[in-house]
Amino acid sequence: MALPGGIGTLPAKWKSDYRFGSIDYTIFLGMIVLSTGTGIYFSCYKKTKKSIEEVEPTLPGSVVKEHDFGSAKMSEYLLGSRQLKVFPVAMSLIASYVSGVTILGTTSEIYNYGTQYWFIAIAILLQGIAVSYVYIPVFTVLQVGSSYEYLEMRFHSVIRSIASFMFILDEILFLPFIVYVPAIALNQVSGINLHVISAVIVIVCVFYTFVGGIKAVVHTDAWQTLVMFLSVLVVAVLGTFYANGLDKLFDDAAKGERLIFTNINPSPYVRHTVWSVLIGGFSYWISFNAVNQTMVQRYMSLPSLKQARASMAIFTIGVAAFVSVCCYVGLLIFEKYQNCDPLSAGLITHDDQLLPLYVVQTVGHISGMAGLFIAGIFGAALSSLSVVLNSTSLVILEDIVRGCFKIQPSERASTILVKGSIIVLGAIALSLVLVLEHLSGVLSICTSMTAIAAGTTFGLFTLGMLVPWANNVGTAVGGIAGALLAGWISFGTQFTIAAGQLNSQKLNVSVEQCTTNITLPEHNWVDEEDVFPLYRLSYHWINPIGVATVIVVGSIVSLLTKPTDVKTLDAQLISPVLHRFLPKECFVSRQQPQTNLLNRT
Repeated sequence: MALPGGIGTLPAKWKSDYRFGSIDYTIFLGMIVLSTGTGIYFSCYKKTKKSIEEVEPTLPGSVVKEHDFGSAKMSEYLLGSRQLKVFPVAMSLIASYVSGVTILGTTSEIYNYGTQYWFIAIAILLQGIAVSYVYIPVFTVLQVGSSYEYLEMRFHSVIRSIASFMFILDEILFLPFIVYVPAIALNQVSGINLHVISAVIVIVCVFYTFVGGIKAVVHTDAWQTLVMFLSVLVVAVLGTFYANGLDKLFDDAAKGERLIFTNINPSPYVRHTVWSVLIGGFSYWISFNAVNQTMVQRYMSLPSLKQARASMAIFTIGVAAFVSVCCYVGLLIFEKYQNCDPLSAGLITHDDQLLPLYVVQTVGHISGMAGLFIAGIFGAALSSLSVVLNSTSLVILEDIVRGCFKIQPSERASTILVKGSIIVLGAIALSLVLVLEHLSGVLSICTSMTAIAAGTTFGLFTLGMLVPWANNVGTAVGGIAGALLAGWISFGTQFTIAAGQLNSQKLNVSVEQCTTNITLPEHNWVDEEDVFPLYRLSYHWINPIGVATVIVVGSIVSLLTKPTDVKTLDAQLISPVLHRFLPKECFVSRQQPQTNLLNRT
């Protein structure tokens, strides 16, 4: 089945511009073979046999569990027995977030809306510092397997269960984006049916995640991340050469009004401003990186707080650099198409096709370049998908089965449950691609949809770690209020856009030098004053509004409904940045024999 506008078939105007040859297929197939081989290797030959006594304690008074997830085998499969190395985990952290959505979405965002979005790199660096010193220390001292265990320790099992279900919903919503974007890219340079490509992505990823566990995921992520970065970097370097240098590149960007770094417009309706990108970007990134299970699971696979912080530092610098390269490539794309917009000329049918078209027309004549680019996009997809499959299966076991339903499955039952979940999630990802085919604008849709669960969950954890008086009632009410408000804004905005009630904020494009006679379509200006104000907000504000709602409502309701007596709290449950302000009674438990806080009465 072809996609709307012809995405499902290869645009005819591309066919004479490239050849996806034998070298390209060799590079691409090599990546698939290495991925599956890594899973087999860590399934059959590489096992950790380190005892729990050899694990370095993270902080004085750490809670040490006899076995995570009820057995040493499951601890090995899901956490690598907490003995993984810093660099592979850091690369896996990058893979946890950077996907084909990031690569294709960021480049088209710069092309269409200018460079103000580039400030996201600053937001990434700032959130890395906050995550390292505010949130990670709490998880490492408690030695949680799932981040949502914390919510039961601090509040109640019901709150833990709600957050766990929200995480699963969030990841299910994100799954089709991970598969769909690289499938489009390969479809356009090879002509292979989109659904065949999607099936290959899912099958390969499910296989090596299924057989190798977190070790296969982390080590496969490491080299896939390097291939991904190399592919984009090579495109950037060669693109700069063909653009005749940096001076011309930035001159053309300035003339085309793409060079924007100081838009301080206070309006929350403008897509990208200094404020929306810095505040919204910081909130969005920290919501994922501080408490999301896909990230926390990797922090917890390392033996100490020092190593967790080191991996976070590498991740932060690496992602900021990678996103910056993607933004730069967006400028290269504008430089090439400044006088003939590909969408207006009919060369593409969706903005997310800009980068594949650019690669084909700029460096496609170089043997192997198309293959390297597609290998990079595919590597991003496989690594992101494997992270989601691995982490979500852990949450289903630890938080839903063991935590919510209080079932203690045997080692064999746990293995069947976890591996069965991986297969089912893969099938869901493939099915939801059919839904995503009818949507456009990957970056903003993805951000808006996932902001609901991510912002609400982050607000719950922040209440627990930074608001000592927060109680169960306040946290529950705050979480519900945040989720409802963020969901209302997110879905309302999408419906409003679909109804054509909002004006496009895309910058002007030209078709003056197109080879065929093309007339830009006239855009009917819509009076947005009649649109509900919250539906006009930039997508950057959805997440911080959800987070702020959870924290403010949760704090106020807690104060009004018998706030928690701070003296009864265990200091381990509060972020160390507040320890100096806590009463001495909070630290008494550190001097006593430690027990798992989940089992306290």
